[in-house]
Amino acid sequence: MTAIVFDLDGTLVDTVPDIHACALDVLDGAGLPPVGLSQSRRFIGHGAAHFVDCLARHGRLAPGDPRRATMLARFLEIYPRATERSTLYPGVPEMLAALGQTGLRLALCTNKPEAPTRAVLAHFGLEASFAAVICGDTLPQRKPAPEPLLAALAGVGANQGLFIGDSEVDAECARAAGVPFVLCTEGYRSAEIAALPHRAAFSHHAALPHLLGSLLAPSQPFPPPAA
Repeated sequence: MTAIVFDLDGTLVDTVPDIHACALDVLDGAGLPPVGLSQSRRFIGHGAAHFVDCLARHGRLAPGDPRRATMLARFLEIYPRATERSTLYPGVPEMLAALGQTGLRLALCTNKPEAPTRAVLAHFGLEASFAAVICGDTLPQRKPAPEPLLAALAGVGANQGLFIGDSEVDAECARAAGVPFVLCTEGYRSAEIAALPHRAAFSHHAALPHLLGSLLAPSQPFPPPAA
């Protein structure tokens, strides 16, 4: 069985405005200066704890400052409600519907915690699109470790497929898992496109079903995971 595994933030949904609003709330509560939208964007990708750690370093908090724990607790409290400013990338619902009609199994693999992940999926009506959802707190490991991606594949009973993401974290996760990577160029990456190993790239989701069809015909089994 073939599966297509998607990242969430920066790949299917632009969540930066909501995450930035959470960041401003957390920083204000800690008495720290605000962070810009572009800075918040650069902090995304490694999970909630990493994001808040970046905010703490932005505020020049010492490693042992007790406000760090308070900031993380506040972020995790408000993050699941942060959906109103987020937007789907153009063509995402139509793309997911088209892929669903092909018989491909779709899964999600994100470093976002489960509560805000489920909230975003529900907000946009995407819950039924994915047969497996692996979040940043599902396993002890997070991307770029290969385990979350491999768990997403196992969750749909797949033995071949592709991983679609937007960042260095996603590209490294795919490499480590031995899964071909397709790059969404409109997401949150910091590196140049050429610096990220990928099988193909796209900028608009309307092009994705045809692109995937060409990549999966004839379908090949996954190469073994990287050592």
